[in-house]
Parts: sequence; C-alpha cells; structure tokens
Amino acid sequence: MKGVTLRGLEVFEALSRTGSVAQASTLTGLSQPAVSQQLRNLEQALGTDLVDHGRRPMVLTPAGRAFLPRAETVLSQLRLAQSELTVMDLTHLSTLSMGLIDDFDNDLTPRLATLLADSLTKCRFKLITAPSHEISEAMKARRLHIAVAATSGEVHDGIIEYPLVRDPFILVAPRGVVSKGGDMLASLQGLPLLRYAREQLIGRQIEAHLARQKLDFEERFEIGSHLALMAMVARRLGWAVTTPLGFMRAERFHDEVEAFALPFAAFSRRISLFAGADWADRVPRDVAETMRRLVQSQIIDPAVARLPWLGGELRVIES
Repeated sequence: MKGVTLRGLEVFEALSRTGSVAQASTLTGLSQPAVSQQLRNLEQALGTDLVDHGRRPMVLTPAGRAFLPRAETVLSQLRLAQSELTVMDLTHLSTLSMGLIDDFDNDLTPRLATLLADSLTKCRFKLITAPSHEISEAMKARRLHIAVAATSGEVHDGIIEYPLVRDPFILVAPRGVVSKGGDMLASLQGLPLLRYAREQLIGRQIEAHLARQKLDFEERFEIGSHLALMAMVARRLGWAVTTPLGFMRAERFHDEVEAFALPFAAFSRRISLFAGADWADRVPRDVAETMRRLVQSQIIDPAVARLPWLGGELRVIES
C-alpha cells in the first residue's frame, strides 16, 4: 500500500504500547518529531486516525485497535525472517556444545536448533536445556562452548558475557483473586507464596529481593518445576513471583491465572549468552544477535500483546 512503511508500522506499534511519543521515541530510536511525522504519514496513507491525538496518554481509536493485530503480525513475521538470516556460515566449525535456559523450551529452542543445524554441516553439535544454575556450572566447567542463561552477576575469568534480554519479575495469581484497584497483597493474604526451589538461581534472586524489601511470607511450598508451580497457581493453591519468560512458557494455564506488575519494588533478571574467551568472537556474536531477534519475535512481541504494561520493561538488550 502506497505510503505504508515499516518504520511507520514500528512507530504505531510503539505508540500503542506506551501511549507516549517520548517513550515511542526511546523504543524506536527516532526523534520525537520523527515519531509524530511517521504516525501522520501512516494515518494519511490509511485515510483514518489510528490514535486519539487529543488524549494523553494516547489511546487507539476503533480503527487503530482493528489495525494493530495486523501490523503486529507483519512486524513479527519480518523480525522472524530477519532472525533466520542472521546466523553466519558456521560450516568451518568441527564441534559446538551449547546450553540453553529451559525458559526457551516451548518455541525458541527448537527454532534456534534447526537454524544452527542447517549451518553446522560438518560439525558435531550438542545442545542441552536446563535451569540457569546447571547451565552456568557446565559453562564454568568448560563442558560447553556457548551458554544462554540468567546471570547471577558474578564475573568469571575466561568467560565473556553478551547481554540478551531484560526479564522483569511479575506477580501471577489465580484469576479473579486480586481485586481491581485494591491492595494486591491484602487480596492474596489467604493464599501462600509458591516459591521456586532454593537451589535454583531464580529462587535465590526472588528470596534475596523479598529480604531486601523486608517482606516475609509463610514458607509452605518450594517447587523445582516451573510448570508445576504455575499449575498450582491455576488450581488456586497459591500465588507466585515469576517473569514474563516463565509466564509465556506456561500458556496452557493462561485462562486460569492473571499476571500483574509487582506491588512492591520492581526488579528484573538479565538473560545473557556466555562464551569462552578463547572461542572465536564472531560465532558467539552472531548467535547472540540471532537469539535477540528470536526472543523479540517469539516471546517479547506475544507477551507485550497479551500484557501491554510490559512494554519497555520486557525488552531485548541491544549489542
């Protein structure tokens, strides 16, 4: 369609998430005047207003709400196509061992595995999935060449970190338990906090943050399986602190649970790619860039479409 540009669609998507020209400017890397111009150009090309320009924050018009899913589909498919073209030629490698955090098991890991396998034509390729603490231990023991896991913040000699994703913590509760506009923690008072196992990195990160906030909850359940924990929330046995990556992985329970921003101080974890310092720099950089694009199209875009308040919080960390 004449006048409809990819940049215009990106601007419209960013405005739909944030309702703010300033925040859309940050997300797209354009100046605020350029954001406004791109939106005007798109609206002119379509012959209708997509946002209510008289309200702050901006809200979508009925036409904008109808057009948004189509625009998101176009952008998601293009980002996915771009990600599939970013893996460089790896035919020179003779062996590659890689570990991935199990948060990516649903969609991202199978797609990445097939992309790498297509390029690793003469290579012995090993791929494992596991919790972050197990992936990190295998990386430190040099059993893996490349690993993708949540970072603990520790710096290890001989290992280079390539940040990928900022994954903020959120609260997940049984659907209908939290009253709208009320005291969230008071609504949850009759339910226990379902905790991750203490040996897991995510469990240690959550417990440390609760301690910093001087929040104390009864200790009844400690669950080592993320999907088991989410199933218990869906069965109304308790509530949990998790992340959008974990929430999106548990899609089968979405009809029975609700996700919210934390009712106490926000915090997040960082998912990174780690590689041995003696490993060829080009390979981990290429894989990291492919991971960023896959995470954007396979996880972040669907998560923000479902939970718009995550816009700008759950995001790729650019190289």
